[in-house]
Amino acid sequence: MPSNAFANLWRNDRVRQCILSQVQQVDLRSMRLVCKEVARNVAPILFKSLSVHFSTNTFTRRARMSALDRIGIHVRTVVFNMPHHADTFLPPLLFPGTLEEVKFVYEPRLSTSRPSSSSSSTTSSCYSNYSSTSSSKYGTWEMNDLLVKHYPPLFHAATDVESFLRAFIAMPNLEHFHISCPDQPSGQRYRRDIVDYALVSLRLAIETANPVQLESLTLAPIHPGAMLHLRPQTSIGSSPASTRVWRRIKTLHIEMESFEYGRDQPSDHLKILHSYLGSLRALENLKFRWKGAKGPCPLSLHIEPCTARPVALDCFNACPDSSAKSAFRPLKFRHLKTMHLTNASLDADQASAFIMSHRKVLHEFEFEKCELRSGTWDDALLPLTHMAKSKAWKGLKPKQEEVMDVPIMLSPVDEKTELIDCVNEPMWDDVFRKSRHLQALRKVSLRTKDMVPQQVRKLLRSARVAWH
Repeated sequence: MPSNAFANLWRNDRVRQCILSQVQQVDLRSMRLVCKEVARNVAPILFKSLSVHFSTNTFTRRARMSALDRIGIHVRTVVFNMPHHADTFLPPLLFPGTLEEVKFVYEPRLSTSRPSSSSSSTTSSCYSNYSSTSSSKYGTWEMNDLLVKHYPPLFHAATDVESFLRAFIAMPNLEHFHISCPDQPSGQRYRRDIVDYALVSLRLAIETANPVQLESLTLAPIHPGAMLHLRPQTSIGSSPASTRVWRRIKTLHIEMESFEYGRDQPSDHLKILHSYLGSLRALENLKFRWKGAKGPCPLSLHIEPCTARPVALDCFNACPDSSAKSAFRPLKFRHLKTMHLTNASLDADQASAFIMSHRKVLHEFEFEKCELRSGTWDDALLPLTHMAKSKAWKGLKPKQEEVMDVPIMLSPVDEKTELIDCVNEPMWDDVFRKSRHLQALRKVSLRTKDMVPQQVRKLLRSARVAWH
């Protein structure tokens, strides 16, 4: 291909994007070294997705943050990986000498004003101003000194909210955010570790940066206690403006590690999960999967036996109506279109109630590897039968057909006999026979037309008639 023809083809945006989408990442990196023009065209494809493995200097190394300021405008998807391991475990905080346990109440420090992302130098200067304003990061100098001596540097990097904020400000066009925190030991489910502090910093940074194009969120895999630090209400550092970002989330995918549940087991994680799902009001696509053993239905926790209130209370002064009600309100997503639930155990009434409450908006739902504790799948999908009859599933009203009796006007008996006599006459010529037959039919049609009223003829032409 001549060079001029290839240059004209390369200037076409659709052709160029189609070609670059089929090129591997290694080749895209090599293409950026050709010239500035090719590097400018390759950058949006090469840096569309960014994977971050959090460590001590992930958001604090100056060269790395300067590079993020240059390519962050092209980032659309960010994957944040921070698995649980031995370094993320936090031992009890003991006072030296007496070995008494010290209570540490974490309060994140974040300046009210946010740095500008117009240039890397401006961001660096604002970031340095942030570091100099706070006198003590953890409240008091004694607590600050104690935490520096007892906790590893990874903990201090996870609590540096301002470094997280600077990273998300450099990515203003973020659309999809993926959090991956696997491998939490079951014995640490009720203990806060470094991963939880990093999740708090992530949430505060996203709420402060406020990316307007963020509409998709993936939590896979995630530990149950993460919802306590990711929910915008009544969490560490939350404010009345915390929900503005999460109300724009339209696609949510959760893959949560399962745990034991029941009447004799704590239900705190389930209640926190219910409140977190209730804060995402604009959901259109929801996928939830229990990793490991089967878990309860997260969409019907208000009628789950392990989270419901007891029917009778020990106190005789308790109101019987309040004791019989559920502990929280049912979930209602007014814009939900698709729902996929995997590896869950539920009742037929729970599935039926959820489908019935979302029958006007829900277009697709799937129960994969789910088992019913009571009832059958016919009972669970019973609302579909009523919706199919009323056509409410598609939002259509059944068409009404107008049915009426229309009189049929017949010719007199003498005309019939005349026609029969004409037909019975011997005719040997085919042409003559056809002409006589057409004349007889035209004669009958003209007489019948005169006998039919004008209103009946108009009705037969326009109205839709159902004959009986």
